[in-house]
Amino acid sequence: MKVSEIRHSLTGQVLIAMPQMPDTRFARSVIYMCAHTPEGAMGLVVNRLFNGIDFEELLEQLEIDTQDLAGDLRIHYGGPVEPGRGFVLHSTDYMQDGTLQVDDDVALTATVDILRAIAEGRGPKQSFLALGYAGWGPGQLDQEMQTNGWLHAPADSALLFDPDLDTKWERAIAKLGASLSMLSAEVGHA
Repeated sequence: MKVSEIRHSLTGQVLIAMPQMPDTRFARSVIYMCAHTPEGAMGLVVNRLFNGIDFEELLEQLEIDTQDLAGDLRIHYGGPVEPGRGFVLHSTDYMQDGTLQVDDDVALTATVDILRAIAEGRGPKQSFLALGYAGWGPGQLDQEMQTNGWLHAPADSALLFDPDLDTKWERAIAKLGASLSMLSAEVGHA
């Protein structure tokens, strides 16, 4: 990876859907970027719940004992790609083999072991489970950024792990010092 590509990587940041986002799957979405390289990009929507299953039901499907359930997770809609695949975005106080440390404060684990640890009360202090993910092929996200589909901002724990999903989109935009009335659908290049 070239130095210029590393400097422009969105890994560890949040994408914020522009108000005129044409893809309804991402309207008003805030996506934490787990990876962004020349080969593509992957992120998790952090402001939508996955409807249809709760944590205890998921554990039962995975044959994990729920009799002494000590921890709970809300299940998020991570994105439209592989909706049957689970990812736990979490604080770095919990690390195991197979955990990807995205930045200093955030890691990603996609194994059943972390679900067992959370159920037993041994999991990370901050976490959420997402089913599915948002994915982009080589250059696709960069093109969407150029056509004014997304804004990006630094991520923080409150934005990622706060249970108030209804205001995350507005709070993410506010991190930029912008208001909704300032955002334009017009594409411009300096």
